[in-house]
Amino acid sequence: MTETHVIDSKPLDLSIIQDILVRNKKLLLSESATKRINKCRSYLDDKMSSVVNPIYGINTGFGALYNVEIKGENLQKLQENLVMSHACGAGEEVLDEIIKLMLLLKIQSLSYGHSGVQLATVNRLIDFYNNNIFPVVYEQGSLGASGDLSPLAHLALPLIGLGEVKYNNQRISGKEILDRFNWEKINLQSKEGLALLNGTQFMTAYGIYNLLKAHKVSYLTDLIGTISLEAFDGRIEPFNELVQLVRPHDGQIKTAKRIREFLAGSQLIKQEKKHVQDPYSFRCIPQVHGASKDTIKFVTKTFLTEINSVTDNPNIFVEEDQIISGGNFHGQPLALALDFLAIAMSELGNISERRIYQLISGHRHLPPFLVSNPGLNSGFMIPQYTAASIVSQNKQYATPASVDSIESSNGQEDHVSMGANGATKCKKVIDNIQTVLAIELFTASQGLSFGKLKSSPFLESFVNSFRKEVPIVLEDRVMFNDIKNASNFINTMQIDADEMF
Repeated sequence: MTETHVIDSKPLDLSIIQDILVRNKKLLLSESATKRINKCRSYLDDKMSSVVNPIYGINTGFGALYNVEIKGENLQKLQENLVMSHACGAGEEVLDEIIKLMLLLKIQSLSYGHSGVQLATVNRLIDFYNNNIFPVVYEQGSLGASGDLSPLAHLALPLIGLGEVKYNNQRISGKEILDRFNWEKINLQSKEGLALLNGTQFMTAYGIYNLLKAHKVSYLTDLIGTISLEAFDGRIEPFNELVQLVRPHDGQIKTAKRIREFLAGSQLIKQEKKHVQDPYSFRCIPQVHGASKDTIKFVTKTFLTEINSVTDNPNIFVEEDQIISGGNFHGQPLALALDFLAIAMSELGNISERRIYQLISGHRHLPPFLVSNPGLNSGFMIPQYTAASIVSQNKQYATPASVDSIESSNGQEDHVSMGANGATKCKKVIDNIQTVLAIELFTASQGLSFGKLKSSPFLESFVNSFRKEVPIVLEDRVMFNDIKNASNFINTMQIDADEMF
């Protein structure tokens, strides 16, 4: 039986979005959303039949051409020209998973009834979503200011029979997909092209995609860091609740509590220690991981506000009888949040690599490079190199995009957010961290094998599952395959929403 998510006035959150995606739910407009869309469109049609004064983007040109009035017979052509002329994307193609989020979030925004679109336009977007028809969109081209103009233009092209889509693992033209489903092209009415292109759905789709991964990575960093702590014969005292409560940052408290739970029943953590303190990469896990958690929480709040908002321009207020040109399309809140997220996630990679380094350094009871016969065998020497290389690259990707602005549209758009660039490089940071964590898990599980006592039942079970995919290293072998398998193991792990969010 096909499950459905009804688009209504209920706000989206991460758990709802994850549920929609994981369970592959279809979308359906509620009756109230349908009424809002129709009411706003009727209002705009009535307004256009008697309007005398220019209304930006509805009977005028766009951007620096805002003062060029367009006559009634050209209003449909104006909107189609807008979509065609703005489809100037470049670079890599956007992943289908992110395109799916773009469709969902654009539908959500248009459903509030402040954008003036036809019901047929929203329903066609829903048709695309429900049939896994993904318009071909490119990573580069948005300044993150007048909305994500270029990528959203590519998203909209197939509505009018142009552009390309991916369907059933085929790449076909926008016209062909309409023919296959016996659909008429959408005849864009006044304001519709602007409603489709003015919006932040490229940035928000990337942001939600990044946040879903970030929450998972945050959990995994705690889990894998705890395995490293056990392999390194670390101390429990830094995770004592009393230490956290005298510096009560939420993320710090949550991290320490989670690690204490992971360690419940461990023989290793309880054994007498010969060392008084651990290095910071172990001792300060609550403080470092926790700070990133607090950042993820802040960024999540920012993006949930955005995806449950109207972000096109101008905004139509039927009850107030007003059409107002504003700036809700400007991506500054998202740009800052994405840069902050990239920095916070990069730090999780930094501290993970430091734990890898400590584990291979021949300290405590561990042999150099975690092999029984170092010298003949290089062991885990080079996985640490790889992690160090990735961490260094992340430092470059964590350089903020939002501190830059380039004037565009003949000076009319004189400050832009660059949030789209922040979005794409934030994804690269998070993807990279998953690889670093895979290397840490590979390394930590090897280190754990040199201990004589057992870790906690939970950690032992987890490591045993991992070793089915990546066995202990007894002598040198091609470790590329081990790192790849470790990455796949992490990527396919299912974590309950209650644990993640």
